Amino acid sequence: MATSAAPGEAIRREWRRFTPAQRLARFTVYLVLAASIVWSARTVQIIPEFLYDAPEQMQDLLHRMWPIDFAHYRGGVHDALVDTLHIASLGTVLAVIMAIPVGVLAARNVVPFGPVNYLAKLILVSSRSVNSLVWALLFVAVFGPGALAGTLAIAFRSIGFVGKLFGEALEEANRGTIEALEATGAPWLSVMTKGYWPQVQPAFWSIVLFRWDINVRESAVLGLVGAGGIGMALDTALNLFQWTRVAMVLFSIFTVVVVAEIVVTQIRKRII
Repeated sequence: MATSAAPGEAIRREWRRFTPAQRLARFTVYLVLAASIVWSARTVQIIPEFLYDAPEQMQDLLHRMWPIDFAHYRGGVHDALVDTLHIASLGTVLAVIMAIPVGVLAARNVVPFGPVNYLAKLILVSSRSVNSLVWALLFVAVFGPGALAGTLAIAFRSIGFVGKLFGEALEEANRGTIEALEATGAPWLSVMTKGYWPQVQPAFWSIVLFRWDINVRESAVLGLVGAGGIGMALDTALNLFQWTRVAMVLFSIFTVVVVAEIVVTQIRKRII
């Protein structure tokens, strides 16, 4: 930004990081953000009285949960916990089977046809935009309560995640190997298996393992809407105010999540 100077004097320039238009735009963004926060805080209707005694209520709840009813594990938690792992594993397998074709169709360098790419991306966005609990409610209404609804909910929720990341991995593949195979007249299937797959294989297994780890966590709460798994045991204990059993269920979920994290980390070290 230049300043006025008398004839014969050197023009002194003052550097500023942002132009006036940029400063105005930043101020507008900050103002809109602050207004949104204030509006949201007033809309959710936070009751201060409930916040004041929250520490006391939490202390009372933890006191009711102690000691943990470990004897309840064998009769009321173990089978539900195994169902949760089955739901997460089978749902992940089904998601991978359905997501791979959609991810291939979404990759512009593999299928260079715009309408097909947009249709595949629409499927991926639709899958991710619906929460797993909503999927579970839909499938419970169709198939009834049980593990089948939970498995399908996990599968349909995971299609968008696996398909999007797999499609992006295909788009980032090195074109050198692909062009060499195409120049030799290799068919499309050979280009996929010999050109693309070796490059995206580490990313693919990383995506699958990461999604299974997420699905273990998500499947633990699907039982709250009747979709099977340990969530149903948690819902039963909550409805009956059996807080020591609630603590047992929560402890089991925490243990499984930690073990799953360790297992996934070790597998990734060996595969990738």
